[in-house]
Amino acid sequence: MFEYLRKKFTKQTPVEAPKERSRAPKAPPKKSEKELANENREPYISVLKFDLDPANVHQGAFELDWNDIFVARLIKAGYQMERDDTDSTIVDRWFTSVCRHIVMETWEQEQAILNSGVYVNTRKMDGGRSEIS
Repeated sequence: MFEYLRKKFTKQTPVEAPKERSRAPKAPPKKSEKELANENREPYISVLKFDLDPANVHQGAFELDWNDIFVARLIKAGYQMERDDTDSTIVDRWFTSVCRHIVMETWEQEQAILNSGVYVNTRKMDGGRSEIS
């Protein structure tokens, strides 16, 4: 009889049924820009990294990533000089050309301003302000 009463007044925690794992399909991993470009047969170039020497800010390096279609377009545009040029040599030649064009465009703009007869004078003032005439 005591056993009967003890069972009646003792709280018993209900045992939960094990939960079923969701069998939903996992979403496919997201594709990178390069993978999408390859699928669409488009050229791809990207700057992965830029290093700058803190001791000499005039020194830096770019790390580029590209696909074969981009290199094929560069070869078609004439950036392959030797038959045994590697892809990195061809891309480096193109990147050097792009940088050279940027420098030349900047220089030409500066020369045009200097030769235009328009002179810009700047005078520093108090409070970090400048007077431009």
